[in-house]
Amino acid sequence: QVQLVESGGGLVQAGGSLRLSCAASGRTFSTYVMGWFRQAPGKGREFVAAISRSGAATYYTDSVKGRFTISRDNAKNTVLLQLNSLKPEDTAFYYCAADRDRQRLSNTRPYDYWGQGTQVTVSS
Repeated sequence: QVQLVESGGGLVQAGGSLRLSCAASGRTFSTYVMGWFRQAPGKGREFVAAISRSGAATYYTDSVKGRFTISRDNAKNTVLLQLNSLKPEDTAFYYCAADRDRQRLSNTRPYDYWGQGTQVTVSS
């Protein structure tokens, strides 16, 4: 089992940047595929990005490609999401997630473990 704690959210103007961080507990962090999801007010939870166990492969939803970057540091049990060129429609609660058995990063079904989330608000 893994516990996840996000940080780094906040209020930013359109065009600005934020970096979200997710700290994971446990000694088996490198065995989990990691992902980021988001949920805007009144909408369902949406997949944003995923990264493979080694960090060599990544996958993004189309709306964030070229703007967001997911990365991980297995030595520090941390996964990051760099958000650049932010738009008001990126406003949402962002969640870090972990899955041990996932085989394909393009599989965006819900993950096994979730953090509590961090709010990102982009003003126009």
